[in-house]
Amino acid sequence: MTLSRIEPIEPIETGRLSLLPLAVEHAEEMAEVLSDPALHHFTGGEPLGPRPLRTRYERLVAGSPDPAVTWWNWVIHLRCEGRRVGTAQATVTTGEDPHTEVAWVVGTPWQGRGIATEAARGLVDWLACRGLGPVRAHIAPGHHASARVASAVGLAPTRHRQDGEVRWEGRPDAR
Repeated sequence: MTLSRIEPIEPIETGRLSLLPLAVEHAEEMAEVLSDPALHHFTGGEPLGPRPLRTRYERLVAGSPDPAVTWWNWVIHLRCEGRRVGTAQATVTTGEDPHTEVAWVVGTPWQGRGIATEAARGLVDWLACRGLGPVRAHIAPGHHASARVASAVGLAPTRHRQDGEVRWEGRPDAR
């Protein structure tokens, strides 16, 4: 895996979506998008309001304090509705166990429309074009929607567990 820490994050375009690099200014709109407590059923926690989400986004945009870890975060913009509907992220780790961890979340009103799969596929393809693999995701047992997304982008469940979640892993090729 070759990665320059200064390699910039860039927008990712898919058929219906634009994955836009996360900005602190997205916090207010995203607090509304992510406000359903049901989104935290598998991950824990509770929805953040605009101010705490802004603080979180400030930390994410500043980047990882660990030089072996790079954080890339996007908001998912659904072009036909002209609004942001979720987030996608990639955490690239270099060193002894180089890999890229991916995650996604789509607001409740937009679920069931293939948005998470399209965003995750766009993200994984973008990573593959940069030679960043293997790709991993951690998914709670019973979270069937996320398992379907992971499978659709070429990941498969492994025997590894972390904090009760199943590690899904794959080496998706650039399409």
